[in-house]
Amino acid sequence: MGTKTIGLDDEAYERLSAEKREDESFSDVVKRVTEAVRRDWRRGFGKYDDADGDRLERAARESRKRAGRGLTTRQAETVAALAGDDADAGGRDAEGNTEDRDADGSGAEP
Repeated sequence: MGTKTIGLDDEAYERLSAEKREDESFSDVVKRVTEAVRRDWRRGFGKYDDADGDRLERAARESRKRAGRGLTTRQAETVAALAGDDADAGGRDAEGNTEDRDADGSGAEP
């Protein structure tokens, strides 16, 4: 097996040296530390194969459509209520004052 010479700045050398055990070479330290990182389950977390990724993307898209339909309706109702166009705006006028309404909802005086 061949060898390679690499350059490290002082901080990198100090970190590597701090990880080095008494009976290890620097090559052994690099192998040990990188093996631990390679086996870390978090490195692959969130990665899907193509089929799972496509299925997840479709489910998210459908969920956004469902939520968006309800949001659009709520937004339209709110805009209409704020504009005073909605007869069922919770009994409040554009300034938020409670309106007095007759039984027929007209608000007309008897």
